Amino acid sequence: MSIRIEHMSHVYQPGSPFEADALEDIDLTINDGDLLALIGHTGSGKSTLAQHLNGLLTPTSGRVLVDGEDINAKGADRRALRQRVGLLFQYAEYQLFEETVYKDIAFGPKNQGLTGDELDARVREAFAKVHLPADTLEKSPFELSGGQMRRVALAGVVAMQPRVLVMDEPIAGLDPKGRDELTEVIRELHDGGVTIVLISHNMDDVARIATRVAVLDKGHLAMLGTPREIFARGEELESMGLDVPQTIQLCRRLREGGMGVPDCLTNEELAAAICETLKGGAADA
Repeated sequence: MSIRIEHMSHVYQPGSPFEADALEDIDLTINDGDLLALIGHTGSGKSTLAQHLNGLLTPTSGRVLVDGEDINAKGADRRALRQRVGLLFQYAEYQLFEETVYKDIAFGPKNQGLTGDELDARVREAFAKVHLPADTLEKSPFELSGGQMRRVALAGVVAMQPRVLVMDEPIAGLDPKGRDELTEVIRELHDGGVTIVLISHNMDDVARIATRVAVLDKGHLAMLGTPREIFARGEELESMGLDVPQTIQLCRRLREGGMGVPDCLTNEELAAAICETLKGGAADA
């Protein structure tokens, strides 16, 4: 399922003293099967853009098309749209409210009209996808760690079986273990056929799992490409207040020290490049 954003702009509080341009002339296609990372400095418009994808916000101008349908056209079925395009808000654990993990995951499918065995199967399938311990299903979500609570919130969205999943800073504030566990869940959901739009400030995770990267700067789409293409433009990113992955920073330091390694996006790439360089040095000797 593709999402096409056509010349979309969004102005907050137009006509008031607080009028502010959040997005300006965004033109972007999210392809079926993408894992598209949205990156940009705080205030660049990432979350505003994300909330247009399932109709929570309406463009001031331009259109958002889902499978060719203008989601803001008169008579558009927003309820059906939000079953196809799921949104996980930042710090999603704050949205948990039910007595048990099971009931929290079941909330969305139940509102879709599912009951009985069909509802139970949907809940258990979503629960399995987020890799929580089996004994947590009947616990209160408020007994769990922050990372586990966030995975419960994600399971509640996954249980709706969206074809596109929009995630706003899903790993923000997690410890390294929680971050790695949730990143692996995201990767598996994508591998299972879900198109993902991921807002993140963590360039290492973006480099590891994204298929494409869109860079927003002051409400404009500044860059679009693969992670390798985007992070090759390190000076431009830094001028926007963004970092490059730590592996690329280390590669630069190694080259400054005389080791001829290329820019590497992952630890595995970096280890292989160092080994290859050392082998070449040994052969020259």
